[in-house]
Amino acid sequence: MGQIRIIKSLFASLIFLLGLNTQLLSQAQVSAIDTIVIQTTNIPLKSNETGRNVTVIPQVEIAKMSYTSLDDLLQYLPGIEVQSRNAFGAQGDISMRGATYTQVLVLINGMKINDPLTGHFNSYMPVTPAEIERIEVLRGAASAIYGADAVGGVINIITKSFRSEDNLRTDISGELNYGENKLVNTQQGMSVGNNKYYIGGGIYMNKSDGELVPENSLTDSTSLAAYNNFFDIRTVGISAGYKFNNQWNIQLRSAYDDRDFAARYFYTNSTFDKSVEATRNWWNQIKINNINENNSTDINLAFRAGTDEFVFSPDFPSTNLHNTQFWNLNVNHLRILSDRLSIKVGGQFDRRSIESTDRGNHNNIHFGGYAMGVFRAENGLNVTGSLRLDYDDNYKLEFTPQVNLSYNIDKLTLRASAGRSIRAADYTERFVSYNIESLSPGRSLGNPNLAAESSWSEEIGIDVQLARNWTIKATGFSRQSSNLIDYVPTLAEDIERNSNLNAGVSYFYANNITDVTTSGFELESWLSKKLGDRKTLSWSLGYTFLNTTNEEDVISVYISSHAKHLVTTNFILNLDKFDLSINGIYKQRTERFAEAINSTLAPSYTLWNARVGFRVTNNFGIQFQIHNLMNTEYQDFLGARMPGRWMMGGLKYKF
Repeated sequence: MGQIRIIKSLFASLIFLLGLNTQLLSQAQVSAIDTIVIQTTNIPLKSNETGRNVTVIPQVEIAKMSYTSLDDLLQYLPGIEVQSRNAFGAQGDISMRGATYTQVLVLINGMKINDPLTGHFNSYMPVTPAEIERIEVLRGAASAIYGADAVGGVINIITKSFRSEDNLRTDISGELNYGENKLVNTQQGMSVGNNKYYIGGGIYMNKSDGELVPENSLTDSTSLAAYNNFFDIRTVGISAGYKFNNQWNIQLRSAYDDRDFAARYFYTNSTFDKSVEATRNWWNQIKINNINENNSTDINLAFRAGTDEFVFSPDFPSTNLHNTQFWNLNVNHLRILSDRLSIKVGGQFDRRSIESTDRGNHNNIHFGGYAMGVFRAENGLNVTGSLRLDYDDNYKLEFTPQVNLSYNIDKLTLRASAGRSIRAADYTERFVSYNIESLSPGRSLGNPNLAAESSWSEEIGIDVQLARNWTIKATGFSRQSSNLIDYVPTLAEDIERNSNLNAGVSYFYANNITDVTTSGFELESWLSKKLGDRKTLSWSLGYTFLNTTNEEDVISVYISSHAKHLVTTNFILNLDKFDLSINGIYKQRTERFAEAINSTLAPSYTLWNARVGFRVTNNFGIQFQIHNLMNTEYQDFLGARMPGRWMMGGLKYKF
């Protein structure tokens, strides 16, 4: 009851405060949200034409927020749950609408970056904050556009060199912060451009000895030693664009992401776990555009190469090495038939491969093709339909349709959507422990014969623009999923490939076993108000409710790890030379306990971060940030204890 009261009071406070300012809000000179053109829908559409719940965060707003990493930034947006294993971006699983961390598609400039080894690495985004032009978040199914893995939603990070507008911006910006536990946090960026060309790039670093995690006492005579959850994260990116003429242009980008971190209890609750991990990712992308009056064609090629070195414990041989490659080619053609009708067709080819000490060496190819169309009627009705066919030598042939509807009445938008989505098994689910000569009982074992997960999703929603810069959104949704992949205890004799197993004992064997239904609703409020000259207020507040069930009323931890109640808020106040940013999260989920390491996943927690800045001159400022303001003790994954209060301060500049 206390948690319900917290949620009610948050919303009551918001409505009361905003109600006091309704008259002033209607006078503010801020662009209406429906004027934003969404690139993630593939055919460019205004927000109120998509039929979907879409959020766009421009770079100017990102720069004001309190965050230390991209997954840290995302977790404060309504409807996104980031389940972190350490702060400052070491590793986090991204969930939307109850989807697992493998069921959310992450894009950079429209190209998939999801790691073929494991979905745990999908938050390793090879992009620096200084390079970001905007972040677009599309909630719900999108496999009919992008293929496999777009089940719970899509996050598309658009960099400055790949924006559709002319490249006019020239600036140099950055910040340098120092904090507790020898934390060094820095991001620097530079961009130069005009109507013909663009050159830019950025660097980003988070490094710390880590917070000392105290020992866990198991019995009167036994304890687990204390350890430091250190991290060293570095990303560098460079990009360029050139406009040959009014029809042809080219855009390029390359980035490198390097991470070393303590990974104790990230994946297990074993008392032997002393894990450390190091990952490297190299990302390259090129896009060629041909744009005519009523036609446009784009060719996109992306390449991702990754390495992962995982050491379970230095006390005995336990090192696993993985090398992955992912080639992805997309070709798209847009035809505008009239002011009311547009169509787009496209094709995709990709190849992914792995070389691994415990998973073996494997490769797969995939082909996909889609067709979509948009019809805008005179009465405010917009209809978007998509059909896609995919062939993969892992999951064979899959068909995914989608239809989206929106109807605009003055400041009101009604929307609805329905479609099918799929999710392909990654190399860990298919081949983990596949190459180990003798596997001890109770270990996880992959299954190379896994079918693709399948889901049907429906949603209905309403957007109300109460004032020019104040929008309320409400969305109800449901997803019926089948063939969900999970690890289940299985006798060695019942496993097809069992030459490296011990007879008569059980292993956790990956299988398509679970059919579940996930339903819920999202409620959001977005406010952006101009208070006067160089004075602005931005405030977002979101609440998401989720419920996952199946006929047997037995849901695994893997499938139901999402929060049942999730509240997020972002408050940003700029008053001339002074700025204040506060963001918060409240989660309620299922309580869990790991007896082996004496660790508890609490049923709920509240987390607050804050940032205060002061502009000394037009180009320089100072700032002070506090992560975990109330020093909350919490975990997103059982055993992986998150840091307590962490303070830092530094300089910020922009030319």
